[in-house]
Amino acid sequence: MSVANGRALLAIPGPTNVPDRVLQAMMRPAEELASDTICNLTETLLADLKKVFRTKGETFLYAANGHGGWEAALTNVLSRGDKILTLASGRFAVGWGEMARFMGADVEVLAGSWRAAVDPAALEERLRQDVRHEIKAVLTVQIDTASGVVNDIPAIRRAIDAAGHPALLMVDGVASLGCMPFEMDEWGVDVAMSASQKGLMTPPGLAFVAAGEKALAAHQNATMRTGYWDWTARMNPLLYMKHCGTPPEHLMFGLRAALDMIFGEGLEAVWRRHALLAGATRAAVSKWVEGQVLTYNVEEPAQRAPSVTTILFQGDPTMITDYTRKVCGVTLGLAIGDLTGKGFRIAHMGHVNAPMVLGSLSAVEMALQAQNIPHGSGGVAAAIAHLSEGARNGAA
Repeated sequence: MSVANGRALLAIPGPTNVPDRVLQAMMRPAEELASDTICNLTETLLADLKKVFRTKGETFLYAANGHGGWEAALTNVLSRGDKILTLASGRFAVGWGEMARFMGADVEVLAGSWRAAVDPAALEERLRQDVRHEIKAVLTVQIDTASGVVNDIPAIRRAIDAAGHPALLMVDGVASLGCMPFEMDEWGVDVAMSASQKGLMTPPGLAFVAAGEKALAAHQNATMRTGYWDWTARMNPLLYMKHCGTPPEHLMFGLRAALDMIFGEGLEAVWRRHALLAGATRAAVSKWVEGQVLTYNVEEPAQRAPSVTTILFQGDPTMITDYTRKVCGVTLGLAIGDLTGKGFRIAHMGHVNAPMVLGSLSAVEMALQAQNIPHGSGGVAAAIAHLSEGARNGAA
């Protein structure tokens, strides 16, 4: 018997649940593309993206998904033949590097683990070996959505500085922006990018890039530049140039509503909410793994992302994910990349609250019981206790 009838719940790591307020903001007639409304909308979005990235640098908005944001970041600061170093900690930094190789870069991957964060000491050692400073950029993700790893961006910056290396630090914040602290200027990030469909609670289709002073200087000599992505053109005061054509108006109206919600709650409060909900998820998983057929993918607790938890399973993970979707109306994410067929992912990012996360966790626990999968009992109760304690401390 199914009890899935009702509003379905997405617990996948993107696209995430879109708030009604965002959907309603998009349900409006189109505007003339150079109207005051669209001009003001563009200016306020670019200014508020600086607040989210925590930068005084330039921000750019594209009609694209996250992969488009990758390309926008690369093409504006690199030249064909440039050597870049990609820091592996799962699927997505490696994927970013693969895109750079396709565009003409010479790409080296600093080997890492799908179960652990980037090792800053290994990065420092590799950069010290590059005495001729052939490496022009270091690419990393703050959170790898596939592995569930969170990387220590300040530590990566310190490793680059300790090596005395001039490479640009480029960070993918797709699964982290709006979910956890990101301090672009304070941490010395030169280029950061993200997208709309995760922590920023807007449907897929918008990508964002932020560029610091060093990146803007590199842009002047970059030969990968192309018309659509080009920063110089988009810094033109003419609205048409800022979007290289017609603006993605309705997604922008949605993003405006989403940013208003984030600032209404307070960005730091949003970070704390994500940390608390992630802690509740870990409280449940820590009970379930006692059955010894479920395990955390990320072994070190401090390296587990606040936006998504990847769980390995000694069996067919669709036993769990099919049950939660068909019986409970909760869609979980299957593991991808090197972890394909080995586990599943629970997202707790964006437009989520305690009942939504508890609903996802309860659906998983139902699946474990119904499918007779060995697991420690009391996972949901542990999550409730964690939330209760965290909310009490927060209220105080």
